[in-house]
Amino acid sequence: MPGLISCTWDEVPHLDEKTKQELADSYPPHMRDARTKGVPLLGPGAVYPISEDEIIWPDFEIPEHWPRGYALDVGWNRTATIWGAYDRQNDIAYFYGEHYQGRATPHEHAEAIKARGAWMQGAADPASHGSSQIDGRKIIELYRAEGLDLIDADNDVEAGIFDVWQRLRSGRLKIFKSLVNWRQEFRLYRRNDKGKIVKPDLPPNLPLGKNAAQYGDHLMDAARYWVRTWLPSTGTARGMLRVAPPKQRPDFPSAPRGQFGWMA
Repeated sequence: MPGLISCTWDEVPHLDEKTKQELADSYPPHMRDARTKGVPLLGPGAVYPISEDEIIWPDFEIPEHWPRGYALDVGWNRTATIWGAYDRQNDIAYFYGEHYQGRATPHEHAEAIKARGAWMQGAADPASHGSSQIDGRKIIELYRAEGLDLIDADNDVEAGIFDVWQRLRSGRLKIFKSLVNWRQEFRLYRRNDKGKIVKPDLPPNLPLGKNAAQYGDHLMDAARYWVRTWLPSTGTARGMLRVAPPKQRPDFPSAPRGQFGWMA
């Protein structure tokens, strides 16, 4: 896909100063830089205005030599984790796994995360440095005490959204079809008429036929953390994705001399 070329109003000779001012006054504040300076910015409506058909990919077995990692967004109502793998040769990232659970302890979440590969490193929401309401310890310390190898994620919201969007639209970020919660959040991830991300609250009692994914953006946040923290192409990578360790073969004791041999 060709690169993005932007220009400002100063490079458009047919617009005089009076016309520029009138047009600028007609735009909502969050859209003015995009309209006048060529700064990419999404307006009201879907945050990622792209068809699912273009980004959803059939599940496949991740090659062992592809490096992997995860991103973690913690919370009491909902804790979300997204796992991704990186095809370095083609510069394509694949989100292939998710954990999505509310009102559980760090131990329960950590066990589910380690079950997918305790050798992987995770990028955690910097808000996890806040104290637990239970015992005052930092939440990230509770997870590290459970055996998770965590670093702080890059949590620049608008830059993260832009990086995710660039990858989605260029085909360099694919989502496994089995990630039903990610897809549900994706469909409802929107901006209001002022350009702000809509963050609906999780109701205490879910309406009949609804699920928790319809009320949050936890996996959308995790997607930002993953892309901004792990991919070198963003220029903000804070850690390195890891390749799965070689599978360990069981150690069979040596047979006594003569036993099971061709001369036995």
